[in-house]
Amino acid sequence: MTKSADLPYRPCAGVMLLNHSRQVFVGQRMDSSSEAWQMPQGGIDKDEDAESAAFRELEEETGIAPAKTSLIARASRELQYDLPDELIGKIWKGRYRGQRQSWFLARFEGADSDVNIETDHQEFRAWKWADPLELPRMIVPFKKRLYKQLLAEFSDYL
Repeated sequence: MTKSADLPYRPCAGVMLLNHSRQVFVGQRMDSSSEAWQMPQGGIDKDEDAESAAFRELEEETGIAPAKTSLIARASRELQYDLPDELIGKIWKGRYRGQRQSWFLARFEGADSDVNIETDHQEFRAWKWADPLELPRMIVPFKKRLYKQLLAEFSDYL
């Protein structure tokens, strides 16, 4: 049996999307019964850079076209989290111990009517705008530290 420490981290990218009220887009995952909310994020495809992946994932998960956003900042470093032991081997075909993520901060330049979570790659069952300081309370416990680090990374803009 493979130990989690022997597994690599899955390369991933995400977007903290701010509206004009400085609230952050969050969605509830379809594949979870928990009340946890998260920001749009997903895996980086082969031959894809982190920024392209982040905005592709944003569009796939929210229906928000990159043209409806403007890039504000990129996190200064990759952030990572480990899956809890009970999830290792159950997701991502057991190939990863967690994720290492590149994060981008962007402003939403559209209207709420531009959001459509019923996409071809639907991941969210609900969405809302949230106060950034509430994010660590809203996310699954094993990602809480990462979300706190992300808030510190982007604190000058929040």
